[in-house]
Amino acid sequence: MKLSIIKYNAGNIRSVLYALERIGYTALVTDDPDEIKSSDKVIFPGVGEAGSAMKYLKERNLDNLIYSLTQPVLGICLGMQLLCKYSEESETPCIGIFDETVKIFTTGDTIFKIPQIGWNTIYHLKTQLFNGVKENSYSYFVHGYYASKGRHTISTTNYIQPYSSGLHKNNFYGVQFHPEKSADTGEIILKNFLTL
Repeated sequence: MKLSIIKYNAGNIRSVLYALERIGYTALVTDDPDEIKSSDKVIFPGVGEAGSAMKYLKERNLDNLIYSLTQPVLGICLGMQLLCKYSEESETPCIGIFDETVKIFTTGDTIFKIPQIGWNTIYHLKTQLFNGVKENSYSYFVHGYYASKGRHTISTTNYIQPYSSGLHKNNFYGVQFHPEKSADTGEIILKNFLTL
């Protein structure tokens, strides 16, 4: 199987590569359109800022390339947010696969730290991406923005309010948490994606 990780102006790509290697898969880190298009599966990870990431993608026409992909695609963290239609971060129009909007966490309650960093549960799990994952399993999150709940929501997490921790439409999947840092739960999810 040919597996590509999209290389762009965002961090955390290496940790995804190493997580895949731990479960026996080799991936190519690339921004070459032909390599990405010819892959059986594509992972679109990232940690960073939405505006600068979209600018980088647009300059290389990678936004249109991603939109046109027909094989299974998994967006992780910022990657999932960029697959949504719009992000409040830098008021950024995104790729537009998912209808959901990415919003900034706001609260007057000092019990909640922003960004959310650490372990939280995922629940209301849908689709085969979560086969074998128990309701309320813990996953690892690092984010100050969240995708609203909507018709593409396939998992929910509650922090300040319930939000989409997983999205799915056609061949596109997204998770807000980091499966590469989520121990056994994350390993199951990555394996599920790679065997879709």
